Amino acid sequence: MAALTETSGSFWFSTDDLPRAARAAAVRELHENTSLPGRIEPLEPLDNASVRVAIVKHALPGLSIMFGTLGGVRQAARARGSSLAEDDDLLLAVNLCGTSIVRQDGREMTLHSGNAMLATRGPAGFSLTRPKATRFLGFRIPRGAIAPLVGKLDETPIQFVPGGETIRLLINYANAFIKEAPLASAELRHVAVSHLHDLIAVAVGATRDGRAIADGRGIAAARLRAVITDITEHLDEFDLSVARIAERQGVTPRYIHKLFEGEGLTFSEFVLGRRLARAHRLLGHPRQGYRTISSVAYDVGFSDLSHFNRAFRRRYGATPSEVRQSATPIALARRESLRR
Repeated sequence: MAALTETSGSFWFSTDDLPRAARAAAVRELHENTSLPGRIEPLEPLDNASVRVAIVKHALPGLSIMFGTLGGVRQAARARGSSLAEDDDLLLAVNLCGTSIVRQDGREMTLHSGNAMLATRGPAGFSLTRPKATRFLGFRIPRGAIAPLVGKLDETPIQFVPGGETIRLLINYANAFIKEAPLASAELRHVAVSHLHDLIAVAVGATRDGRAIADGRGIAAARLRAVITDITEHLDEFDLSVARIAERQGVTPRYIHKLFEGEGLTFSEFVLGRRLARAHRLLGHPRQGYRTISSVAYDVGFSDLSHFNRAFRRRYGATPSEVRQSATPIALARRESLRR
């Protein structure tokens, strides 16, 4: 049987470890064995070699997220009235990589990488066909969650949503949320869901007032997340500056400063903290013991060794050498013996 795990509100399913000849049958059984809305069916004529399903779903109050890869399959959503609990739900499907073909009541729409589709449900169901492996990200949202920001939602059952900055922010924020949600408190998950509602509303067309509200909540949070990711990916650059980050993110340096001010930080404090934390992890790792302290300092973006030593001691109350010594095999063995 395919790998399948289902808990309250979440599940994971994959055909990756199945023989090709068994994948289609496992996909046909998926709907009967899980709470997945709609149905995923292998395409006809059947080609087991092209069938691939690897999906994860998380259901939270006010939001469901499903992501993964679908190939050689058709995903069918039922018509309005077939499930009262879902009649008012909206579906936003984002094509991350690959091609999806949307069909409904004689209409056809093709989604390429970065494009998205909003489905408001309707008297007719719709289908998403992915002939080849396509990575996707899907959101199911109660209509009332974004209606105050969007106003009267277009009753057209399916609507094309072009790729752009907001979709990119939504993808990045959702990816961070997916990674961190299991570890977050209920309050933080609630805030993150609210931010995702804001991003989805702007992506599908918020009113002017709705956009102003979202700019101060979800959009700001997503931009801050994107800036933090950018900083983390370029932490080793000696000349990392707010001007460079702003240019890559398409915003002004002042806007980035305001984002950090909202968190009670400055840009410089945040970068310094991230660099010191990375250095501390490297110095405290037994397998990094062959590296010199100066090479660690330079690799995390410090160009001045004296400045690194002073900042490190202020932050951790110990010198880099002392942290390094505490991570030696002898020191680790001694600490382990004391625990016993």
